[in-house]
Amino acid sequence: RSIQRWARAVADALTIDDLRQTMERRVPPVIREYFRGGADTEQTLHDNIEAFQRVRLNPSYAVKVEPDLRTTVLGQKISMPVIAAPVGSLRLLWPRGEAVAAKAVGEAGTIIALSTLTGTRLEEVKDAAQGPCWYQLYLVGGRNAALRGIERAKEAGYSALVLTIDTPVTGNRVGHARMKPMDAISGNLKKKAKFGPQMMHHFSWLTSFKADGGAMKFENVILDDGSTMPYADIGAQLRQSAVTWEDVKWIKQAWGDRPIIIKGVHNFKDARLAEQNGASAIVISNHGGRQLDRVLPTLHILKEVAPRLQAEQSKMEILMDGGVRSGSDVVIARALGAKAVLVGRAYAYGLGAGGEAGVKRAFDILRKEIDDTMRQLGCAKLDDLESSKHLRPYPFSEAGAGL
Repeated sequence: RSIQRWARAVADALTIDDLRQTMERRVPPVIREYFRGGADTEQTLHDNIEAFQRVRLNPSYAVKVEPDLRTTVLGQKISMPVIAAPVGSLRLLWPRGEAVAAKAVGEAGTIIALSTLTGTRLEEVKDAAQGPCWYQLYLVGGRNAALRGIERAKEAGYSALVLTIDTPVTGNRVGHARMKPMDAISGNLKKKAKFGPQMMHHFSWLTSFKADGGAMKFENVILDDGSTMPYADIGAQLRQSAVTWEDVKWIKQAWGDRPIIIKGVHNFKDARLAEQNGASAIVISNHGGRQLDRVLPTLHILKEVAPRLQAEQSKMEILMDGGVRSGSDVVIARALGAKAVLVGRAYAYGLGAGGEAGVKRAFDILRKEIDDTMRQLGCAKLDDLESSKHLRPYPFSEAGAGL
């Protein structure tokens, strides 16, 4: 009956926020906060969303179009301009979470990027996928561990490497830290006992978590002694393994002739450095507001960086993430110069709400909303979207707020 309950809730979801609410009913607070929260006061988390909400569309009516949502990213054809972003620890939301998500994303006709910090082996994820996979790289565990991960990803058939540069340290996510998540997941019996009441109110999640083996390990980080990195606070690891532009050189050499994507670009200077260091694409990203708070929302960075790269006839493809919660958000990002967007929370909410069915529902919702928005705009092709034609400024009271 519990499974049927969550299946009904997923099937009834009409928006990504509906999936979020369902996920929050199923998953205990100490777990779900990892996927919901942001750094410090969460200003950037909210700004990312608000930046989209402040954009106004410019429809053209009395025309009939049949929108074609297909596009190509780094030579790979996808059914719509939405890619599943790398999200760590998905196995906390659903058994074999990364593999389950990869299967659903592939069936949706698009790409999934697998995080280094996940609890399912990258080979298993690739086998489960129905479409192309990218591998996202952190340098946790040191250079040798990274090289082992790169080699495994190459052998498994991952088609691009996503190098995240905006994590010299874990973001100061104080809301989650106060909940003491490590005590709940891997603490001793006395520490875990404190979480008993909230766990029993989320019994469906608890039984599936236990059936999946409980506390996971980071299966894609093999240390020098041959052991798998245990699930632990990785803040110290990130401090020791911050990525530099010098690192990009040996990482690119190890990856070979497949595309490398630099994720975490905040400004034009770093975009140019990414291209000079051989990147085929960048992801304009502030880590969903989870790293450094009070930075610009990614939509504003996209608006600044994309036209400058285009003016210089850059060959890099521009992707972006952060704040995307609807299909109209996707259309806005595309009109402002993004080839595609990456979504993280949107499909993680679906996974936590109902596993494979929840991820499928998230992409179905986004697809319908993109299609509906394109029809309202009277625009049949993604390549025809233009900010000057399909977006309009709005005189918000806050100076510079309107796009």
